[in-house]
Amino acid sequence: MLFLYTLPSLLICFAPLASAFPTAILKAAARDPTILKRAAEIAKLLEKRQTGADAATKIFEPVNTFNAQAQYINVTNGSGHEYVAPGPDDLRGPCPGLNAFANHKQPCRLRADVLQYFLPHDGYASVTQYIDATTKVVGMGPILSIFLSALGGALDGDILNWSMGGTPSLTQGGVTGVLGNGLIGSHNKYEGDASPTRPDLYQSGNNYKTVTSQFQELIDYSPGGEVTLDSLTSFRSHRFDTQISQNSEFFNGPFSGVLVQPAAAAHPAGQLTHDVVQSWFGVQGSNKNYNAVQGTERIPDNWYRRAIEYPYDTEYFLADAVNAAALHPKFLDIGGNTGTTNSFVGVDVANLTGGVFNTADLLKDNNFACFVYQLSAQAKPDAILGVLDQLTNAIGNIIGKLGCPQLQAIDTAQLKLFPGYS
Repeated sequence: MLFLYTLPSLLICFAPLASAFPTAILKAAARDPTILKRAAEIAKLLEKRQTGADAATKIFEPVNTFNAQAQYINVTNGSGHEYVAPGPDDLRGPCPGLNAFANHKQPCRLRADVLQYFLPHDGYASVTQYIDATTKVVGMGPILSIFLSALGGALDGDILNWSMGGTPSLTQGGVTGVLGNGLIGSHNKYEGDASPTRPDLYQSGNNYKTVTSQFQELIDYSPGGEVTLDSLTSFRSHRFDTQISQNSEFFNGPFSGVLVQPAAAAHPAGQLTHDVVQSWFGVQGSNKNYNAVQGTERIPDNWYRRAIEYPYDTEYFLADAVNAAALHPKFLDIGGNTGTTNSFVGVDVANLTGGVFNTADLLKDNNFACFVYQLSAQAKPDAILGVLDQLTNAIGNIIGKLGCPQLQAIDTAQLKLFPGYS
């Protein structure tokens, strides 16, 4: 069984929480009935999970949920979803998972036994298409998926659509598409520093090309032929330290760092062998002789998504993030280098949040969940962001049940010390 949920740099490649915006409404919702329908379904799910047998204490999957027939994603010859290399004008970017989705064609005919889950080959897709791909191919939860996909549209595109790479052409994105800079153009807004396999923008001049030596380090941190959650967490710690020592403008932001960056090293389950990781990252060769070939990411032939009944949703993300921060408290250090290497300075969380939260207590009780829910609500650099209005009441109930202190605003003046922020 081969499973993976590690979609670096997005996620996808992973901010948490559709419940991040309890008061705002995504303006585009009224123009997309498919998203509205999906939001209504998620609202019902949230309400169910807050009561009865589906309460939070019972969300985690039991043993032996594997169903090969239901979870198998067929990309072999004859499946209709074979690998097709991108052309010179196709958009690809810093998220290997999204790149891989776009590198598999869809069948010419709709068939009841073939799911329509892969992304357009040109790399420019709608919010709904991103939701479908992430939920059906890798098993991302609907709450997490709709938030990340909608956020990508708001930060990187024209609200309803966005590019997984750079700015789309007029042919690809139309007159509104060219307004968005794509995922490549979202540094320290969505995409951030210390990616497992991508370089830091201000250090190298790009944030999307796989660095072969970093991929080799990832493998070196994963002995025994298999990548595990422990090895990914250790490697994330190494990448954090490396960037402090080598990147004078390294920045671990309150949104792109504390909330998004953990998703680049999140939750593999089952068996994740080195050759499977190579396939997802578009890396050829063998150990000690790897070669990253840009744009060739592909879904492995023997690929099974997470259990249908237990997708990777916000509860799993929070549990993984808290455990990682308990092992490496520096992951919660909001701040950065101040123009020279090894000059990292942290921001006092109490000052940043007006005394609502403090670093010493972030991992106690529900504080971390409250912090990430409400911190996400402050990330509005390019547009008025929010979840769909159908989710508002259910999301408000979740925050209410957590007993969260109310964070009114973040003092962004605290961050102007860091070149990587400004």
